[in-house]
Amino acid sequence: MKYLLTGATGNLGSRVMQDLIKMVGAESLTAAVHTPAKATDLKTQGVNVVASDYLSVDTMTKAFTGQDVVIYIPSRTYSVLQRITEFENSIEALKAAKVENVIFVSFFADQENNPFQMSPYYGYAPRKLAGSGLHYAVIKNSLYADPLVPYLPELIERKHLIYPVGKQAMSFISYDDSAEAIASLAARADLRGAGQTYTVTQEKSLTMPELGKIMTAVTGHEIGYEPVTLKEFGRIYAPEGDGEELASMYAAGAMGLFSHATTDFETITGHMPEDMTSFLKRNYIEK
Repeated sequence: MKYLLTGATGNLGSRVMQDLIKMVGAESLTAAVHTPAKATDLKTQGVNVVASDYLSVDTMTKAFTGQDVVIYIPSRTYSVLQRITEFENSIEALKAAKVENVIFVSFFADQENNPFQMSPYYGYAPRKLAGSGLHYAVIKNSLYADPLVPYLPELIERKHLIYPVGKQAMSFISYDDSAEAIASLAARADLRGAGQTYTVTQEKSLTMPELGKIMTAVTGHEIGYEPVTLKEFGRIYAPEGDGEELASMYAAGAMGLFSHATTDFETITGHMPEDMTSFLKRNYIEK
């Protein structure tokens, strides 16, 4: 079997690739990347590296040809139009290359009433796949736990979480656990290829007071919960360039749209995901 991974040098993709190397061997793998020069480490590990551009059907068709399974990690743009254009191109290339199986890496913001700015894309993509004639599976990530770690010093200074989600719980998954689930799904033909949909989360979703208590126990600093308004949240993080997008995501959280937890991770991997307490303890280093 030949496996190709898009976005193989990103935060998530690099982890998926390392898991795939362990599971199926480097000789079976191709990394499709925008800039091959950034993937020299993969080449030294024996992974085939090819150039690919989501905006070029020709380069993707060439990259995808001869592959049995393509694992599609989308680009990181916040432009819904660009994401859709990229996926339309990718579907055309997958068909032209006669790829047998596709795994689409998604996010659990696909509800019809979800106000997150990228929600239209996450609703569109699986429907596009359903009508494509391709064999596929969709794996949806919950909120990533990893950004909480560098956020802890700010939370310690603030002494409280400020996410504007009220009493609603939110579900998380770490990059490492997400990557393991994606790689395992690719390696397990019995779990993919028939339009299956999986959502990977930790075992339990957390309200913000619950998350604050975990952070307090891990850091030794009191971290409570005092939410700001959505407008204020967007203003606070506007200098980082994604305040508006993040505010729209937490608007969805305030509606309870990110609260569901599943056992899909265990179904795919055979074991439970790392819980939030263990994850933060393993990654937090007091400064």
